[in-house]
Amino acid sequence: MSIPVVTVGQAREDLVGGLERLHGPVTVVRRCTELAELLAACQSGLARAAVVAEGSEDLTASLVDRLGAVGVAIIALTDSTEEAARLRGIGVTSAVSTLDSAGLAERISDAVSQLTGRGLTGDRLTGNGLAGVKQRENGLAETGAALRPETDDAGPVPAVAGTGKIVAVWGPAGSPGRTLVAVNIAGELAAAGKSVLLVDADSYGASVAAVLGLMDEAAGLAQACRLADQGLLDHETLLRIAAPVAATSGSFRVLTGITRADRWTELRAAALSIVLQRAREVAEVVVVDTGFCLEADEELSFDTMAPRRNAATLRSLEMADTVFAVGAADPIGVPRLVRGLAELETAVPGVAPDVVLNKVRASAVGRSPERQLREAWDRYGPGTGIKAFLPSDPGASDAALLSGSLLLEAAPDSRLRAAIANLVCAPAQQKRGSSVFSSTAKRKLRG
Repeated sequence: MSIPVVTVGQAREDLVGGLERLHGPVTVVRRCTELAELLAACQSGLARAAVVAEGSEDLTASLVDRLGAVGVAIIALTDSTEEAARLRGIGVTSAVSTLDSAGLAERISDAVSQLTGRGLTGDRLTGNGLAGVKQRENGLAETGAALRPETDDAGPVPAVAGTGKIVAVWGPAGSPGRTLVAVNIAGELAAAGKSVLLVDADSYGASVAAVLGLMDEAAGLAQACRLADQGLLDHETLLRIAAPVAATSGSFRVLTGITRADRWTELRAAALSIVLQRAREVAEVVVVDTGFCLEADEELSFDTMAPRRNAATLRSLEMADTVFAVGAADPIGVPRLVRGLAELETAVPGVAPDVVLNKVRASAVGRSPERQLREAWDRYGPGTGIKAFLPSDPGASDAALLSGSLLLEAAPDSRLRAAIANLVCAPAQQKRGSSVFSSTAKRKLRG
């Protein structure tokens, strides 16, 4: 069956004309003069592939994601090795302009096969490619993140799979303490000798910068997403954008969140996928403070081109290796967490969160609060065990917030600090001797 193709640009009339004369694997169904026209043609379902003969510099990760959502693979013609590398970074197959029509037809067929999922095995399912596959199956966030091509005529460079682990901290509405937990997890891991990057991906109420006493006008995550969308985010740039946080027992870096809730459109899923993948490559642990809402914007499900308000949260959870589900340990917070875990399972199928009950205190649940909470959870909970209990310690929390510092600095002997350290550092220290993370990444992050 012939693959319908739309083209844009007049740079290679002979090449496009050659495709029309092949009368075989591909069929040119429309020639467009600009990307906007090509986008409209693809959204109408006219084509399965788009050939960008000129103007590839206008392609972005979000545009690739949008076209992938309607099942269109992109092939761009360029003779620049730098542009080919940029295109590869945003999931676009590139080819040199001297490629003959038969070779281009073969490249188009390969790109369409990659996008539709045929022949996907092993290391091909990594990074934003895996997230894109999950989203197409589940209909979450912004769908259609493009799969990265394996080869490129302008200089094949295999994608580097990051070895860092992503830890997402999520919790339902009601201020269960997500940011407090996320910030101090990052601090404890850094104190244990890990290279850590903390990311504030809460699109409703980003507060990591305020908790750490950082200037938040720059909105580091939004800046990183903009560069990632253009295919310009490399390791050095990511580390330059991330703000350093120096503590007495270790240091880490922070990508601060958006400064206003109405800037959520800057956190597109396709761009965030690239940011998190780059973060994996420079840090041993990437800690992500997510938003609370898991709704997939069902009222916009008919429009695969529309941005999703909760795309940042959903994509972070999809890419996470570990998810901590934080709930407040009181008669309101526990039922919210139970309902939230059911929503989480629906939104991100297959997730296995570690449940953390925060603000544990006898005044809210009675004597022996941990025992009572565990018994109630075993009776009414979703079947997932409780990973940890974090005691309520308003004095230590207030001292840390007032000084814009971590618990390990403001209240190093507090029970809350010890509970968070036990939650994340004991397993990390046990595996420290057999770490697979590179010392180069550590030097880069700490530099």
